[in-house]
Amino acid sequence: MFTGIIEEVGAVRRREGGELVIACSAILEDTKLGDSIAINGVDLTVRAMAPDALTFDVMPETFRRSNLRHLAVGDLVNLERSVNASTRLSGHVVRGVVETTCTLVSLTPEEDAVIARYRVDPHYLRYIVMKGPVCVDGVSLTVMARDEESFAVSLVRYTQEHTNLTRRRPGDEINLETDIFARYVEQLLEARATTGP
Repeated sequence: MFTGIIEEVGAVRRREGGELVIACSAILEDTKLGDSIAINGVDLTVRAMAPDALTFDVMPETFRRSNLRHLAVGDLVNLERSVNASTRLSGHVVRGVVETTCTLVSLTPEEDAVIARYRVDPHYLRYIVMKGPVCVDGVSLTVMARDEESFAVSLVRYTQEHTNLTRRRPGDEINLETDIFARYVEQLLEARATTGP
């Protein structure tokens, strides 16, 4: 489990087949083989460690559902270690299971903030609610606007400076994890409708 609070922006050092090597420094502290690290919001397992990098294996299903398939050497990625029992839950409950990608529509300055708007398939948009949580490329954010085909979030200065979100360009694919609680509620209501109370 993760919080969506990014600890470091790393860089892709190598990507060959399903092997992904990420250059990093801060998240190496206390990390062990087999630990879970979220890369752009995707929960991956540490397979090998070097003094300045971590190596992961990426399954074909993960490539299909996420933007990791587009990564190239030098690309910047958001990194977060999994929570432990003493971790403060500053963001929201993030599973690290990317459901789909959305498309960056625009980045619009608004005083010190930047408004990011993303277009997403209606099937996933129904789990995105006004003032509710959403996880975009591993970053925990609050929905500030929503219409029939897109949603918007406001990026404060800290988020602009400590994630890769403002380095993206319109048209880029962005990893999306919607609120798990909304999906649980929907499934329970569907089950009740078909089987009764």
